[in-house]
Amino acid sequence: MATALLVVDMQVVFTSMATTALPNVLALISHFKNNSLPLIFTQHGHSKEELTPPYKNQLVRKWGPSGSIAYGSGDWEFMPEIKEEVQGHTVVAKNTYDAFINTSLGKILEENKAERVIVCGVMTDCCCDTTARSAFNRGWEIWLVRDACGSANQKQHEAGLRGFEFAFGEVPKTEEVLKRLSK
Repeated sequence: MATALLVVDMQVVFTSMATTALPNVLALISHFKNNSLPLIFTQHGHSKEELTPPYKNQLVRKWGPSGSIAYGSGDWEFMPEIKEEVQGHTVVAKNTYDAFINTSLGKILEENKAERVIVCGVMTDCCCDTTARSAFNRGWEIWLVRDACGSANQKQHEAGLRGFEFAFGEVPKTEEVLKRLSK
């Protein structure tokens, strides 16, 4: 089955949430690069206009401009360990939890003839889960990688995985993903 890896929002602002997931995210990236498989990154951010009243973006209204990621800021940059991995690969800019809304992600997956999307990154219970559910609703088989995602705390991480696994897709560990992809 044609499979793509979607690496969600591995940005400086989320570094503390990704510490345990990062080695697994890098292992997945390495596998996809070494096997010339579709590898897509998302990068969350808000324009100066979105961060200026009146706030039209729902996330900016929820978190406020100081709690939102500004395009081009240090927080917006990819984590140093991820930055070099991104080069030469597709980056989907997004400004909401769902990476399909107002982006070309669906078209990119279709062009790559993906039938399955493996999702990893941050935050498990926000952007990863929302994007993975959206992909499921658009017809892709989805794996949300249990140990290659991170959140604000373990309770939120586990809640996101439980909800996703119940109705939307599998939540395997990285080792299992790599084993299954190598068959």
